[in-house]
Amino acid sequence: MDYQQAATNGRHHNDGDAAEWKQVAELRAVTEAQDPACKDDYMLRRFLRARDHHIGKASAMLLKYLKWKPTAKPRGCISESEVAHELSQGKLCLQGHDRQGRPMIYGFGARHHPSNRDLDEFKRFVVYVLDATVARLPPGQEKFAAVADLKGWGYSNCDIRAYLAALEIMQNYYPERLGRVFLIHVPYVFMAAWKIVYPFIDDNTKKKFVFVSHKDLDRTLREAIDDAQLPEVYGGKLKLASPAKSK
Repeated sequence: MDYQQAATNGRHHNDGDAAEWKQVAELRAVTEAQDPACKDDYMLRRFLRARDHHIGKASAMLLKYLKWKPTAKPRGCISESEVAHELSQGKLCLQGHDRQGRPMIYGFGARHHPSNRDLDEFKRFVVYVLDATVARLPPGQEKFAAVADLKGWGYSNCDIRAYLAALEIMQNYYPERLGRVFLIHVPYVFMAAWKIVYPFIDDNTKKKFVFVSHKDLDRTLREAIDDAQLPEVYGGKLKLASPAKSK
């Protein structure tokens, strides 16, 4: 694809400017020479945006992803049987959409225990969840949103290694997929863990984490999520199920 065609695509897609699609074409040319699998313009654009439109950094990031993918998903995807123990704990629910059409993930931090997890399975679980969420994206939407409910979270739930592993996978291999994370019912003790994790969050991602106070919780969630899509536990009408049964 030449630059003119990329610019035409930008107008055709109607969701980016010609200059950005020109850079996408340039990134494609750089990476396609090393890996012919680079065919998805939108994927290329996400990696480009994740590295602030720096072609060299974006191509290095993309090639790292293409090397990681067959190792992380040798059969093309993660099956439920490969993450059965993680699924059985009900720590994440993948249901509903926010008002922008972004698929929602609801996470319950107090259901995760480092003493009851295998780190390799946990990493597979993160990939499983992200792939399942991406599969729920409606046409024209590239991002998902999340609610991290930390009610009841304590030191026995603190798992810095797992948090950093999940962060690394999301930032390096699923760039520009995260739209917003609401952290709710945050206990004071969690802030010690947050201070350790925070420096590992890239600048583009940091602003997507929003701490919500208890007094603002109902208003914040209802402004972001329609009543029919809001879980019952937060005063809405959506019944939450386990990830294996999520829609």
